[in-house]
Amino acid sequence: MASFSLSDLEATIRERARSGDAESWTARLFAKGMDKAAQKLGEEAVETVIAAVKGDTKGVISESADLLYHWLVVLAIAGVSLDDVLAELERRTGQSGVAEKASRSQPG
Repeated sequence: MASFSLSDLEATIRERARSGDAESWTARLFAKGMDKAAQKLGEEAVETVIAAVKGDTKGVISESADLLYHWLVVLAIAGVSLDDVLAELERRTGQSGVAEKASRSQPG
């Protein structure tokens, strides 16, 4: 098993985003902004779902990699770190999913 992590990918995205390299897909996405990055995230999510429904294991793996990459790009553009998301997930582990979802739908 490779020791590559989402944190490694997040660091690579940050580095490439600042590079200004016209050959870097990451730099291009950052230059185009949130609208384009979010669009790509949505496209990859749909492609992942389609592969899953088809039972295409290789497709699920490939599209999931694309999905995670574009998700991290969107987080970076939004100024949100992977650690922020992981902290929220950790916070939620102390309650049931049903209770957590109900707490989000309460008027505030």
